[in-house]
Amino acid sequence: MLKKILFVILASILCFPIVKAQTVWGKYAGEFMAIGVGGRPLGMGGAYVAVANDVTAGYYNPAALARINYPQVELMHDERFGSLENYDYAAVAIPYGKDMSFGLSIIRLGVDGIPDTRNALYDPTTGQYITDINNPNARLDYNQITQFSDQDWAFYLTFAKRYSDKLYYGVNAKVIHENIAEYNATGIGFDVGAWYTPFNRFAVGVNLQDITTTLVAWSTGRNELISPTAKVGAAYQVEFLAGTFTPAVDCDIRFENRQFASEFYIGPVSFDMHAGLEYDFKNIISVRAGYNDIKQFTIGAGVKLPKLNIDYSFATFSSTENDLGNTHRISLTLTLEEPKFLRKGL
Repeated sequence: MLKKILFVILASILCFPIVKAQTVWGKYAGEFMAIGVGGRPLGMGGAYVAVANDVTAGYYNPAALARINYPQVELMHDERFGSLENYDYAAVAIPYGKDMSFGLSIIRLGVDGIPDTRNALYDPTTGQYITDINNPNARLDYNQITQFSDQDWAFYLTFAKRYSDKLYYGVNAKVIHENIAEYNATGIGFDVGAWYTPFNRFAVGVNLQDITTTLVAWSTGRNELISPTAKVGAAYQVEFLAGTFTPAVDCDIRFENRQFASEFYIGPVSFDMHAGLEYDFKNIISVRAGYNDIKQFTIGAGVKLPKLNIDYSFATFSSTENDLGNTHRISLTLTLEEPKFLRKGL
Protein backbone atom coordinates (compact mmCIF):
# COMPACT_ATOMS: atom_id res chain seq x y z
CA MET A 1 0.00 0.00 0.00
CA LEU A 2 2.66 2.53 1.04
CA LYS A 3 4.79 1.71 -2.04
CA LYS A 4 1.82 2.42 -4.32
CA ILE A 5 1.15 5.76 -2.62
CA LEU A 6 4.80 6.80 -2.90
CA PHE A 7 4.80 5.78 -6.57
CA VAL A 8 1.80 8.03 -7.31
CA ILE A 9 3.43 10.98 -5.51
CA LEU A 10 6.72 10.42 -7.35
CA ALA A 11 4.91 10.27 -10.68
CA SER A 12 3.24 13.61 -9.91
CA ILE A 13 6.62 15.18 -9.13
CA LEU A 14 8.13 13.89 -12.37
CA CYS A 15 5.19 15.15 -14.40
CA PHE A 16 5.33 18.62 -12.88
CA PRO A 17 7.95 20.09 -15.27
CA ILE A 18 5.80 19.02 -18.24
CA VAL A 19 2.80 21.13 -17.19
CA LYS A 20 4.74 24.00 -15.64
CA ALA A 21 4.98 26.00 -18.87
CA GLN A 22 1.17 25.92 -19.25
CA THR A 23 0.36 27.20 -15.78
CA VAL A 24 0.69 30.23 -13.55
CA TRP A 25 1.43 30.44 -9.85
CA GLY A 26 -1.96 31.17 -8.29
CA LYS A 27 -1.24 33.26 -5.23
CA TYR A 28 -3.82 32.28 -2.56
CA ALA A 29 -5.04 29.51 -4.86
CA GLY A 30 -6.87 26.88 -2.82
CA GLU A 31 -7.13 29.29 0.11
CA PHE A 32 -10.48 27.84 1.18
CA MET A 33 -8.61 24.73 2.33
CA ALA A 34 -6.73 26.80 4.93
CA ILE A 35 -9.84 27.82 6.92
CA GLY A 36 -9.69 24.84 9.26
CA VAL A 37 -12.21 22.28 10.47
CA GLY A 38 -13.70 21.02 13.73
CA GLY A 39 -15.05 22.91 16.73
CA ARG A 40 -12.25 21.72 18.98
CA PRO A 41 -9.27 22.66 16.74
CA LEU A 42 -10.81 25.99 15.70
CA GLY A 43 -11.44 26.90 19.34
CA MET A 44 -7.68 26.44 19.83
CA GLY A 45 -6.87 28.80 16.95
CA GLY A 46 -6.09 25.89 14.62
CA ALA A 47 -2.98 24.90 16.62
CA TYR A 48 -3.65 21.20 16.13
CA VAL A 49 -0.88 19.59 14.08
CA ALA A 50 0.66 18.00 17.18
CA VAL A 51 -2.59 17.69 19.17
CA ALA A 52 -4.68 15.79 16.61
CA ASN A 53 -6.00 12.48 17.93
CA ASP A 54 -9.40 12.22 16.26
CA VAL A 55 -11.07 12.13 12.86
CA THR A 56 -9.99 15.74 12.08
CA ALA A 57 -6.41 14.48 11.83
CA GLY A 58 -7.25 13.69 8.20
CA TYR A 59 -7.13 17.45 7.67
CA TYR A 60 -4.58 18.69 10.24
CA ASN A 61 -2.03 15.88 10.18
CA PRO A 62 -2.73 12.65 8.28
CA ALA A 63 -0.17 10.75 10.36
CA ALA A 64 -2.16 11.31 13.57
CA LEU A 65 -5.19 9.51 12.16
CA ALA A 66 -3.51 6.28 13.22
CA ARG A 67 -3.99 7.40 16.84
CA ILE A 68 -7.73 6.65 16.79
CA ASN A 69 -8.87 3.32 18.22
CA TYR A 70 -12.57 3.46 17.28
CA PRO A 71 -14.41 4.51 14.10
CA GLN A 72 -15.40 8.17 14.14
CA VAL A 73 -17.70 10.45 12.16
CA GLU A 74 -17.72 14.26 12.39
CA LEU A 75 -19.97 16.97 10.98
CA MET A 76 -19.47 20.75 11.17
CA HIS A 77 -21.36 23.79 9.90
CA ASP A 78 -20.18 27.39 9.81
CA GLU A 79 -21.89 30.53 8.50
CA ARG A 80 -19.98 33.77 8.07
CA PHE A 81 -20.32 37.32 6.75
CA GLY A 82 -23.98 37.58 7.73
CA SER A 83 -24.73 34.03 6.49
CA LEU A 84 -23.66 34.97 2.95
CA GLU A 85 -21.03 32.25 3.00
CA ASN A 86 -21.58 28.66 4.12
CA TYR A 87 -18.74 26.38 5.14
CA ASP A 88 -19.38 22.68 5.80
CA TYR A 89 -17.22 19.73 6.77
CA ALA A 90 -17.86 16.00 7.06
CA ALA A 91 -15.39 13.21 7.78
CA VAL A 92 -15.21 9.55 8.65
CA ALA A 93 -12.23 7.57 9.94
CA ILE A 94 -11.82 3.84 10.52
CA PRO A 95 -8.98 2.05 12.33
CA TYR A 96 -7.70 -0.95 10.43
CA GLY A 97 -5.65 -3.80 11.88
CA LYS A 98 -3.20 -3.10 14.68
CA ASP A 99 -1.54 0.03 13.36
CA MET A 100 -3.33 1.61 10.36
CA SER A 101 -6.27 3.95 9.76
CA PHE A 102 -8.18 5.14 6.72
CA GLY A 103 -10.25 8.28 6.39
CA LEU A 104 -12.36 10.43 4.09
CA SER A 105 -12.86 14.17 4.66
CA ILE A 106 -15.06 16.52 2.63
CA ILE A 107 -15.00 20.33 2.73
CA ARG A 108 -17.42 22.67 0.96
CA LEU A 109 -17.27 26.47 0.86
CA GLY A 110 -20.17 28.03 -0.98
CA VAL A 111 -21.89 31.30 -1.78
CA ASP A 112 -25.31 30.55 -3.25
CA GLY A 113 -27.95 32.68 -4.90
CA ILE A 114 -25.58 35.17 -6.56
CA PRO A 115 -27.54 37.40 -9.03
CA ASP A 116 -26.38 36.97 -12.64
CA THR A 117 -27.06 40.15 -14.61
CA ARG A 118 -24.84 39.41 -17.60
CA ASN A 119 -27.82 38.79 -19.91
CA ALA A 120 -30.19 41.28 -18.29
CA LEU A 121 -28.84 44.58 -19.64
CA TYR A 122 -30.87 46.32 -22.33
CA ASP A 123 -31.23 49.67 -24.10
CA PRO A 124 -34.82 50.94 -23.61
CA THR A 125 -34.53 53.23 -26.66
CA THR A 126 -33.98 50.27 -28.99
CA GLY A 127 -35.37 47.43 -26.90
CA GLN A 128 -32.24 45.43 -27.63
CA TYR A 129 -30.19 43.55 -25.05
CA ILE A 130 -26.64 44.85 -24.79
CA THR A 131 -23.37 43.95 -23.07
CA ASP A 132 -21.86 47.44 -22.78
CA ILE A 133 -22.20 48.43 -19.13
CA ASN A 134 -20.85 51.90 -20.00
CA ASN A 135 -23.81 52.65 -22.25
CA PRO A 136 -25.59 55.62 -20.60
CA ASN A 137 -28.96 54.17 -21.67
CA ALA A 138 -28.30 50.77 -20.11
CA ARG A 139 -31.03 49.43 -17.85
CA LEU A 140 -31.65 46.13 -16.08
CA ASP A 141 -34.45 43.79 -17.08
CA TYR A 142 -35.16 42.16 -13.73
CA ASN A 143 -37.05 39.34 -15.40
CA GLN A 144 -33.80 38.25 -17.07
CA ILE A 145 -31.74 38.10 -13.87
CA THR A 146 -30.80 34.54 -12.93
CA GLN A 147 -28.72 33.09 -10.12
CA PHE A 148 -25.54 31.06 -9.84
CA SER A 149 -23.32 29.64 -7.10
CA ASP A 150 -19.65 29.88 -6.24
CA GLN A 151 -18.61 26.53 -4.74
CA ASP A 152 -15.27 25.10 -3.65
CA TRP A 153 -14.96 21.40 -2.78
CA ALA A 154 -12.08 19.36 -1.39
CA PHE A 155 -12.04 15.59 -0.85
CA TYR A 156 -9.28 14.08 1.31
CA LEU A 157 -8.46 10.37 1.22
CA THR A 158 -6.18 9.55 4.17
CA PHE A 159 -3.91 6.64 4.98
CA ALA A 160 -2.04 6.56 8.30
CA LYS A 161 0.25 4.04 9.98
CA ARG A 162 1.95 3.66 13.34
CA TYR A 163 5.62 2.98 12.69
CA SER A 164 6.46 2.61 16.40
CA ASP A 165 5.00 3.63 19.75
CA LYS A 166 6.57 7.07 19.24
CA LEU A 167 6.37 7.67 15.48
CA TYR A 168 3.41 7.78 13.08
CA TYR A 169 3.25 8.73 9.41
CA GLY A 170 0.48 9.33 6.91
CA VAL A 171 -0.49 10.69 3.51
CA ASN A 172 -3.47 12.47 1.94
CA ALA A 173 -4.54 12.21 -1.67
CA LYS A 174 -6.96 15.05 -2.30
CA VAL A 175 -9.22 16.07 -5.13
CA ILE A 176 -10.24 19.72 -5.52
CA HIS A 177 -13.25 20.88 -7.50
CA GLU A 178 -14.26 24.53 -7.90
CA ASN A 179 -17.02 26.12 -9.91
CA ILE A 180 -18.45 29.56 -10.42
CA ALA A 181 -21.40 29.95 -12.79
CA GLU A 182 -20.59 27.86 -15.89
CA TYR A 183 -16.85 27.70 -15.22
CA ASN A 184 -15.19 24.92 -13.23
CA ALA A 185 -11.79 23.63 -12.21
CA THR A 186 -10.33 20.34 -10.96
CA GLY A 187 -7.08 19.57 -9.19
CA ILE A 188 -5.27 16.70 -7.50
CA GLY A 189 -2.74 17.08 -4.69
CA PHE A 190 -0.93 15.23 -1.91
CA ASP A 191 -0.09 15.91 1.74
CA VAL A 192 2.47 14.00 3.82
CA GLY A 193 2.48 14.08 7.61
CA ALA A 194 4.41 12.79 10.61
CA TRP A 195 3.64 12.74 14.34
CA TYR A 196 6.32 12.05 16.92
CA THR A 197 6.32 11.93 20.72
CA PRO A 198 9.92 11.96 21.98
CA PHE A 199 8.78 11.63 25.59
CA ASN A 200 5.55 11.29 27.53
CA ARG A 201 3.01 14.13 27.15
CA PHE A 202 5.07 16.04 24.57
CA ALA A 203 4.47 15.75 20.84
CA VAL A 204 5.61 17.39 17.62
CA GLY A 205 3.94 17.18 14.23
CA VAL A 206 4.47 18.21 10.64
CA ASN A 207 2.09 18.31 7.69
CA LEU A 208 3.60 19.03 4.27
CA GLN A 209 0.58 20.14 2.29
CA ASP A 210 0.47 20.10 -1.51
CA ILE A 211 3.93 18.61 -1.38
CA THR A 212 4.09 17.97 -5.13
CA THR A 213 2.61 21.42 -5.93
CA THR A 214 -1.07 20.99 -6.74
CA LEU A 215 -2.27 21.78 -10.25
CA VAL A 216 -5.80 23.22 -10.59
CA ALA A 217 -7.00 23.22 -14.20
CA TRP A 218 -9.86 25.57 -15.16
CA SER A 219 -12.28 24.97 -18.01
CA THR A 220 -11.28 28.39 -19.37
CA GLY A 221 -7.81 27.04 -20.20
CA ARG A 222 -6.13 28.75 -17.26
CA ASN A 223 -4.19 26.49 -14.90
CA GLU A 224 -3.13 27.48 -11.38
CA LEU A 225 -0.52 26.00 -9.09
CA ILE A 226 -1.01 25.72 -5.33
CA SER A 227 2.43 25.99 -3.79
CA PRO A 228 3.48 23.72 -0.89
CA THR A 229 2.85 24.71 2.72
CA ALA A 230 4.71 23.27 5.71
CA LYS A 231 2.68 23.17 8.91
CA VAL A 232 4.76 22.35 11.98
CA GLY A 233 3.59 22.24 15.56
CA ALA A 234 4.25 21.16 19.13
CA ALA A 235 2.02 20.44 22.13
CA TYR A 236 2.50 19.49 25.76
CA GLN A 237 0.04 18.08 28.30
CA VAL A 238 0.10 19.01 31.99
CA GLU A 239 -2.04 17.50 34.75
CA PHE A 240 -3.81 20.41 36.41
CA LEU A 241 -6.70 20.62 38.91
CA ALA A 242 -8.17 17.16 38.22
CA GLY A 243 -7.89 17.76 34.49
CA THR A 244 -5.43 18.16 31.63
CA PHE A 245 -4.04 21.47 30.43
CA THR A 246 -2.71 21.45 26.83
CA PRO A 247 -0.84 24.42 25.34
CA ALA A 248 -0.05 24.11 21.63
CA VAL A 249 1.63 26.17 18.93
CA ASP A 250 1.75 25.80 15.14
CA CYS A 251 3.56 27.64 12.37
CA ASP A 252 2.46 27.78 8.73
CA ILE A 253 5.42 28.20 6.38
CA ARG A 254 4.38 29.27 2.89
CA PHE A 255 6.31 30.06 -0.29
CA GLU A 256 3.87 32.38 -2.09
CA ASN A 257 5.67 35.70 -1.50
CA ARG A 258 2.87 36.93 0.78
CA GLN A 259 5.13 39.52 2.42
CA PHE A 260 3.05 42.02 4.43
CA ALA A 261 -0.03 39.79 4.22
CA SER A 262 1.76 37.44 6.63
CA GLU A 263 2.87 37.88 10.24
CA PHE A 264 6.54 37.55 9.32
CA TYR A 265 8.43 36.93 6.10
CA ILE A 266 11.90 36.46 4.66
CA GLY A 267 11.88 37.12 0.94
CA PRO A 268 9.18 34.92 -0.66
CA VAL A 269 8.87 32.71 2.47
CA SER A 270 6.17 33.71 4.96
CA PHE A 271 5.42 32.54 8.50
CA ASP A 272 2.03 32.60 10.24
CA MET A 273 1.44 31.42 13.78
CA HIS A 274 -1.35 29.58 15.56
CA ALA A 275 -1.50 29.29 19.34
CA GLY A 276 -4.01 27.42 21.44
CA LEU A 277 -4.88 26.36 24.97
CA GLU A 278 -7.26 23.67 26.15
CA TYR A 279 -8.33 22.63 29.63
CA ASP A 280 -10.08 19.26 29.73
CA PHE A 281 -11.79 18.46 33.02
CA LYS A 282 -11.95 14.68 33.58
CA ASN A 283 -12.55 14.09 29.86
CA ILE A 284 -16.08 15.49 30.26
CA ILE A 285 -15.98 19.27 29.76
CA SER A 286 -13.38 21.35 27.91
CA VAL A 287 -12.74 25.07 27.52
CA ARG A 288 -10.42 26.51 24.87
CA ALA A 289 -8.86 29.70 23.59
CA GLY A 290 -6.55 30.50 20.70
CA TYR A 291 -5.05 32.89 18.18
CA ASN A 292 -4.95 32.02 14.49
CA ASP A 293 -3.06 32.97 11.35
CA ILE A 294 -5.51 35.70 10.30
CA LYS A 295 -5.05 37.52 13.61
CA GLN A 296 -8.29 36.33 15.20
CA PHE A 297 -8.73 35.48 18.85
CA THR A 298 -10.91 32.41 19.26
CA ILE A 299 -12.69 30.76 22.15
CA GLY A 300 -14.50 27.47 22.44
CA ALA A 301 -15.94 24.77 24.63
CA GLY A 302 -16.84 21.12 24.39
CA VAL A 303 -18.77 18.44 26.20
CA LYS A 304 -18.26 14.70 25.91
CA LEU A 305 -21.37 12.54 26.11
CA PRO A 306 -21.49 8.76 25.68
CA LYS A 307 -20.22 8.21 22.12
CA LEU A 308 -20.87 11.86 21.19
CA ASN A 309 -18.68 14.98 21.44
CA ILE A 310 -20.26 18.41 20.96
CA ASP A 311 -17.74 21.20 20.30
CA TYR A 312 -18.26 24.91 19.74
CA SER A 313 -15.92 27.72 18.72
CA PHE A 314 -16.37 31.45 18.19
CA ALA A 315 -14.42 34.02 16.20
CA THR A 316 -15.13 37.55 15.06
CA PHE A 317 -14.35 39.25 11.76
CA SER A 318 -15.14 42.71 13.15
CA SER A 319 -12.56 45.45 13.61
CA THR A 320 -12.45 49.20 14.20
CA GLU A 321 -12.62 49.69 10.42
CA ASN A 322 -15.36 47.25 9.44
CA ASP A 323 -17.96 44.89 10.79
CA LEU A 324 -18.09 41.59 8.94
CA GLY A 325 -19.92 39.81 11.71
CA ASN A 326 -19.05 36.82 13.86
CA THR A 327 -18.77 33.15 13.08
CA HIS A 328 -20.05 30.31 15.24
CA ARG A 329 -18.81 26.80 14.51
CA ILE A 330 -20.50 23.73 15.92
CA SER A 331 -19.26 20.21 15.30
CA LEU A 332 -20.60 16.82 16.32
CA THR A 333 -18.28 13.84 16.63
CA LEU A 334 -19.70 10.33 16.90
CA THR A 335 -17.32 7.67 18.24
CA LEU A 336 -18.38 4.02 18.11
CA GLU A 337 -16.91 3.17 21.49
CA GLU A 338 -17.95 -0.46 21.68
CA PRO A 339 -15.72 -3.51 22.17
CA LYS A 340 -16.62 -4.92 18.74
CA PHE A 341 -15.31 -1.76 17.04
CA LEU A 342 -12.09 -1.45 19.08
CA ARG A 343 -8.87 -1.57 17.09
CA LYS A 344 -7.45 -5.08 16.94
CA GLY A 345 -4.56 -5.84 19.24
CA LEU A 346 -5.66 -3.49 22.04
